[in-house]
Amino acid sequence: MDRKSLLILVIAIGVLFVLSGLINRLYPPLLVPVMPPAAATNQTANPQLAQGGGTNPPAPTPGVPANPPSAALPAPSLPEVTLAVSNQDLIFHFTSHGGGLKEIALRNTNYPAVVHSTLPAQDERNFATLNAKAPVPILAMLGETAQGGDDFTLSQPSNTIVRAEKTLASGLRVVKEFDIRDCGTNYLFTAKIRLENTSSNSVPIPRREVVVGTATAIGPLDNPTTLGTIWYNGDKSADIGASWFANYHMGCGLLGGTPRTEFEEGASNVVWAAMHSQYFVLAAVPSRPAPGVMIRNLKLPPPGTNGVARGQRLTLTNTYEGYQTAFVYPAASLEPLQSVEQSFTFYAGPKEYNGLVTVGHFMGNNLDLVMGFTGFLGFGFCSKLLLLSMNGLYKIGLSYGWSIIAITVIIKLVFWPMTAASTRSQKRQQAIAPQLKAIADKYKDDPLKKHQKTTELLKEHKISPLGSCLPMLITIPVFFGFYSMLRNAIELRGIPFLWAPDLTLPDTILVIAGFPINPLPLLMGASQLWQSHLTPPSPGMDPGQQKMMRWMPLLFVGIFYSMSSGLNLYYTVSNLLTIAQTKMTKMGADPAASPARLVAPAPQKKK
Repeated sequence: MDRKSLLILVIAIGVLFVLSGLINRLYPPLLVPVMPPAAATNQTANPQLAQGGGTNPPAPTPGVPANPPSAALPAPSLPEVTLAVSNQDLIFHFTSHGGGLKEIALRNTNYPAVVHSTLPAQDERNFATLNAKAPVPILAMLGETAQGGDDFTLSQPSNTIVRAEKTLASGLRVVKEFDIRDCGTNYLFTAKIRLENTSSNSVPIPRREVVVGTATAIGPLDNPTTLGTIWYNGDKSADIGASWFANYHMGCGLLGGTPRTEFEEGASNVVWAAMHSQYFVLAAVPSRPAPGVMIRNLKLPPPGTNGVARGQRLTLTNTYEGYQTAFVYPAASLEPLQSVEQSFTFYAGPKEYNGLVTVGHFMGNNLDLVMGFTGFLGFGFCSKLLLLSMNGLYKIGLSYGWSIIAITVIIKLVFWPMTAASTRSQKRQQAIAPQLKAIADKYKDDPLKKHQKTTELLKEHKISPLGSCLPMLITIPVFFGFYSMLRNAIELRGIPFLWAPDLTLPDTILVIAGFPINPLPLLMGASQLWQSHLTPPSPGMDPGQQKMMRWMPLLFVGIFYSMSSGLNLYYTVSNLLTIAQTKMTKMGADPAASPARLVAPAPQKKK
C-alpha cells in the first residue's frame, strides 16, 4: 500500500471514530443500573370518576424552557379531576384542565414503549402512550374561549361516552364529547365540540385553535429525529418536523437559517393531520376539511426510564422537541340559542401499513401517507412493494431476518442480466486500457480532443461509458426504498436475528471504552471494499480519484455504523451477491472482450 492509500485509510478510520464519538456524546448510554420502579397501582375494570379533588399540575422540569404562551392553556383555578376509561384497544386518560384527552395508551402488548423491557409485557407502565407529557390535552381550545381558567366538568353518561363542559360568563357553553366504543381493533374513536349560545344576545366567537394532539416520544430510546406532524390537503402531504423548524438550507446544518417556531398553512383544505413518532401515530380527521393547521415546536421533558435495562442507549436524556398541532377556525358569532359543532375521527395506534390502508380506504383519505413512503424516482413505490414482500415472506414461514435476505436475493436475480452486461463492459474497458492511456497521454493538453478520441474508441468497441454505473443508478430507488421501509416498519421492532437483538437498532455485541462494537457495518464495509477492488476504474479516471474510489467504502462504514442492523444486513448480503456475480461473469467466456480482438496489433515495419 502506497502513502496516499495509507493516508486515505487513516482518514476513513478517523471519520468512523469521530462519528461514533459524536453519537456517544449526543446519545450517551446508561452507565448505572436502572432502579426498579415503584409497584404499580391496580386499576378497576370500570374506573370511576375521581371526585372531590385531584393532583396539582406538575412543576416545571428544571432546565426545560417555557413554551410560548400561545401554545399553553391559562392557569387552572381548580384542582385537576381525571377519568380513565378503556375499550378493546386503548386506555383513555381525560382531564378537567382543558376538558380533553390527556394521554392514550395502547393495550396491545406487541407494541411496548420500551422493547426488551425489564417490565412484564402486561405492565401498564410500559404501554406505548401517545400525547404523553404534552402541556395541552387533545381537543383543548386555545383562544379567548379558554379565558377565566380552562376548568371543565367531566361526566360519563355511558360506558363509551365521556363529556366535558363549561359555560363562560358571556353565556357561551362549550361541550366536548368523546365516543370510544369498540370498532373492531382498528384504534379509532370519535369526538366533537359544540359551542352553544345560551344567552339572549349575540355572542362573538374569536379565532380559535382546536388542539388535536402533540407528537411526543414513546420511550427514552426513541429516535427524536423521527418526530413530526404530517398534514394532508387532499392532493399531497407535508411532513413538518425538526428540519423545518431548524430552517436548514439544503437539508443540512452547514447553512442554517433563522429557527422557526410556528407553522401555519391551509385554505379550508386540511383533510387530516397526523402527529407521529418512528412507529406510532395519532391522526385527527375532521368531518369537513379544517380551514387551517397550526404546528408549534415545544420543549418537553423526556419520558421516564421505566423498563430500561442497564447499558441501553438513551436518546432522550434531558429535553427534546415535540410538535403540538391544532386545527385553526376563524372568528364567527352565534345568535341567541344558536350552536355550531365540529366532529373528528381519531386514529391512535401503530404505523402498520395494512391497517392504515384499510382505515384510509374506509374513510377515503389516504391515511397510509403517514408511513412516509413518498419520494421521487419511485422510492415510495419501492418501500411499499418491499414491505408487502417482506410481510408476505414472513407469513409463509420465513423470519423477518431471512425475509430481508430472500428479498435481496430476488432483487439480485431480477437485475442479474443488467449487472452481467455491466461486468462484461468493464472487461472490455480493461482490455483497451492501454489504448485509453495512450490517448490520455497524447492529448493531455487538449481535453476536447481527448474526450473525442476516447468516445470514438469506446464506440468502436461497443462500450457504453455508462455501462458500469447504470445498474447502480437503477438500484438506487431500491436502496432508498429499503432504507425508508426498514426505518418505518414496526414489524421489525424488537425482532432479533443472528446476534442482532433488534433489526431496527445497531447490532452492538459489546462496548469497549464507550465505543460500541457493531459487526454488521464492519462486514458491510469489508464486503464493499472487496467489491471495489474487483471493479476496474472508469476509462480516463485520474489515478488519485481511482484510489479515493477504491477506499471510499471505509467512509461508508462510518455513515452506516449506527444505522439499523436490518439495513446493514441488506447491504452486506447485496455486496456479497454482487461479488459472487462479478466472479461468475468474469469466469464466463466473452470472446468480444478478448485482448487479442480488442487491441489492434502493432504495425509491421516495411522491409
